[in-house]
Amino acid sequence: MFSMISRLIVTSLLLVDIHAYHSRPKSEEQSPMHKSSDLFEDDQSTTLESIARISAPPHVPIEQPQTSDTEILEHLLTRGYDHRVRPPGEDGTIHGGPVVVSVNMLLRSISKIDNVNMEYSVQLTFRESWVDKRLSYGVKGDARPDFLILTAGQEIWMPDSFFQNEKQAYKHMIDKPNILIRVHKDGTILYSVRISLVLSCPMHLQYYPMDVQQCFIDLASYAYTTKDIEYVWKEENPVQLKAGLSSSLPSFQLTNTSTTYCTSKTNTGAYSCLRTILQLRRQFSYYLLQLYIPSCMLVIVSWVSFWIDRTAVPARVTLGVTTLLTMTTQSSGINAKLPPVAYIKAIDVWIGACMTFIFCALLEFAWVTYIANKQDASKRARLDKEKTELPFLQNSHNDVWVPREVAEQEREVMTVRLNRRQSNSFWKWIKTKTEWNDKSKRADLISRVMFPVLFLTFNISYWTHYGQYGVAIST
Repeated sequence: MFSMISRLIVTSLLLVDIHAYHSRPKSEEQSPMHKSSDLFEDDQSTTLESIARISAPPHVPIEQPQTSDTEILEHLLTRGYDHRVRPPGEDGTIHGGPVVVSVNMLLRSISKIDNVNMEYSVQLTFRESWVDKRLSYGVKGDARPDFLILTAGQEIWMPDSFFQNEKQAYKHMIDKPNILIRVHKDGTILYSVRISLVLSCPMHLQYYPMDVQQCFIDLASYAYTTKDIEYVWKEENPVQLKAGLSSSLPSFQLTNTSTTYCTSKTNTGAYSCLRTILQLRRQFSYYLLQLYIPSCMLVIVSWVSFWIDRTAVPARVTLGVTTLLTMTTQSSGINAKLPPVAYIKAIDVWIGACMTFIFCALLEFAWVTYIANKQDASKRARLDKEKTELPFLQNSHNDVWVPREVAEQEREVMTVRLNRRQSNSFWKWIKTKTEWNDKSKRADLISRVMFPVLFLTFNISYWTHYGQYGVAIST
């Protein structure tokens, strides 16, 4: 109740003040004392009123003036142009001949050459150029721009090109789509795109790892036959290589790049095709250090058993079995990186020969052991027989039975005489030093010479046949 009374009093006072202000004489309005305060009050009220009256103007979009490029493109694409119909031929009609598409490309990188799946990855800038007279807008030397660049949403006719040996492919879209479509004033169209491809590459591994492979990039039209589209290579530099590409591959070296044609005929017609041939030579240094030198060392280590005494059975058996198992493990590691093929590869010949030498060294020890055991048994049998014989022997000179002691003395005398006659013989000296008469040791002596000679002969034949970097050409 009290608050309502106070509000009424305040309201009445305000009304009285307003009435007094409007009823004051004009002289007071002109008095200099109150002039400044009145001006201040008038300015304040004016400012408040002006602020209250301010309103945002309606938004009017700024009209962008159309450039000549936009006008030309709108005029070209809206005057009955149909992007679903291929350009006319030379005589201006659809039957005037095929559209000639000039192709060139820039190889940016080659990677992931897979021997097992027989494929490789390549990144390239692919360019096509053709003439569409429906999009010509000027002549050379006029004031119009030399070319126009199409943006997204502006469709024109383009060749239906595809890569015949492609497994996977995608266009690059970062940061913007890596695509360029340029329309020249004479109607020439330039289409450029950056793409990454995974292409199949049938490999012939007869000379692996000293092989030279040929991988292809085949480009053709999918639906248009040679009556509608004809692909041709650009006259100058049809295939360009990025600087350093030839030597940037980890396991191969790009030795040559060439171009040719691969037009094919099917039940639906003949289709124009272009082929890029990449000649890749495998780097041999890795296999030399990781395969050939270690396998040679294993073969040589297996020959150590020929110098170990035949009675050291555990040492010789352990050496032979260890080298054989090591060679088998190395062979499995190499074959795991290769596809199972029906023919013999160079690496198979090498590994097979090394395993054969190691296995033969192990068999040689078994043969030596067999001969030694047979000699020992024969010697024991002879001694036992002599012990059971009579104490008399027949003398071969006079057919008279004499005591054993006399016969042995006579035999020793004849042996000494024979040795005196051959004392200067070189062969006798060798036989004495090498114990040639012992058949088991004789086998080791022959193996010490025969195995290295045979392995050296194999190496000469192997490197002569496979060391020429033969080009594997597909048939």
